[in-house]
Amino acid sequence: MSISVVLFTCDLRLHDHPPLAAALDGTEQVVPLFVRDRAVDAAGFAAPNRLAFLADCLRDLDAGLRERGGRLVLRSGDLVDQVRKVAAEADADEVHMTSDVSAHAHRREERLRGVLEAEGVRLHVHDTVTTAVAPGGVVPAGSDHFAVFTPYFRRWSQERLRDPLAAPRTVTVPDGVDSEPLPSRDDLSGLSEGLAAGGETEGRKRLTAWLRTGLAGYEDRHDDLAGDATSRFSPHLHFGTLSPVELVHRARRAGGPGAEAFVRQLAWRDFHRQVLAARPAAAAADYRTQHDRWRSERTAGQDIEAWKEGRTGYPIVDAAMRQLRHEGWMHNRGRLLTASFLTKTLYVDWRIGARYFLDLLVDGDLANNQLNWQWMAGTGTDTRPNRVLNPVTQAKRYDPDGSYVRRWVPELAALEGPAVHEPWKLRGLDRAALDYPDPIVELSEGLARFKQARGRD
Repeated sequence: MSISVVLFTCDLRLHDHPPLAAALDGTEQVVPLFVRDRAVDAAGFAAPNRLAFLADCLRDLDAGLRERGGRLVLRSGDLVDQVRKVAAEADADEVHMTSDVSAHAHRREERLRGVLEAEGVRLHVHDTVTTAVAPGGVVPAGSDHFAVFTPYFRRWSQERLRDPLAAPRTVTVPDGVDSEPLPSRDDLSGLSEGLAAGGETEGRKRLTAWLRTGLAGYEDRHDDLAGDATSRFSPHLHFGTLSPVELVHRARRAGGPGAEAFVRQLAWRDFHRQVLAARPAAAAADYRTQHDRWRSERTAGQDIEAWKEGRTGYPIVDAAMRQLRHEGWMHNRGRLLTASFLTKTLYVDWRIGARYFLDLLVDGDLANNQLNWQWMAGTGTDTRPNRVLNPVTQAKRYDPDGSYVRRWVPELAALEGPAVHEPWKLRGLDRAALDYPDPIVELSEGLARFKQARGRD
């Protein structure tokens, strides 16, 4: 009897899962395995919000497998060592897994291949599981990746995507392979109060509702901060409970401007992953250096803390930062505004902001987080690296009546309309009645400092 191990990593679903489908097609039994990789913990990526979402995902995956006659095997420790042990315990011939783009993932895959081949076990690594188009699937002439999104998107849009795969009807797991108990979010502390539930079941419910009520208006409403009209699929894409291939197919099938705008955002996600796959050092180093001499945590410590706490004196920035702390998630327009404010108005190193986001974001994805931060800091792929987003102008455009600010900054709830975006303009008793700080920096001062630092004054 032939047996395969299916190593789940960032692909915690049963629908449209090429490694699982390939294993079931070629063998009679499979061991669905997830390893709690201690190297991830040691690197500081095991943030409470993501651990809670992960726990939901693993419990839901196990439930789905049990409905089909199988179960999930959970192990902890060094991933390579644990996969080797499980393959030996099951007497498996093959291991199937999803490709990933980080330097750690590349090293881990190489180690795993060497260890398994030494024991006569074949490793199969599958693309287009967590991306619609594989990193390196489209490249420009003379380079190993696209550095600018627009030409990448043109080529990406011309690619023929594989067809989505149905979830398996039955999964048979061999006896004799033990599992650790599944984790529960109830055992965790330090979670964001409004953290969303995880798991494929939850993701597919959200997908069904989004296609019915959210997709058509996406182009017009996705920047509306108060409207909260984005898909909120990012945690499910990060943990792989939804398939980007399926999302693109279903959006295109629905058609219309909303679907086109949504697919473009999925392409942005693929774009960043192909950049990181080609330039893994960009996770921590400037993709395109501007030779910045950023303010340090020592010299900018008070400003950084005010930014983290949502007490900068700029209501739209503070609202977004408070949403992050409460939900472990932030509206995409808020991410752009807060990143611009930290890196360009306060002139603080983008890595400080990226680290704080990874500490809280349930969708804290290395490629998207780091490269979006670099895009906003002007050290990444942005073709206008010195653009600065004015938080007041942006607030009036994307939160025109101030509803988003009043939701997250209750100290300002009594202020009506767009006046909520500039509380420092109040005078006398009206200003004194607000338990809200004055701006920590004048926008003109921050802009002048940034221009001088970039040699553009």
